[in-house]
Amino acid sequence: MSSKQVEQCVEQVCQYGCAQVWQIIAQLERDEPIAEAAALTAAERGEVISELRSIMSVYGDRCSL
Repeated sequence: MSSKQVEQCVEQVCQYGCAQVWQIIAQLERDEPIAEAAALTAAERGEVISELRSIMSVYGDRCSL
């Protein structure tokens, strides 16, 4: 991750739990605003999506939308 803000956003979102994280990923991919990413640039939001997807990949099909 390139910035402290991106890292903080990812950490904050991960606190919400598996199902909520997938919902937030979907929101971010649709360019819908979320409070945790309000101060991020489009590129940084892209980094957040990538990082969250990477983290969630360990869950496989056990937790999805």
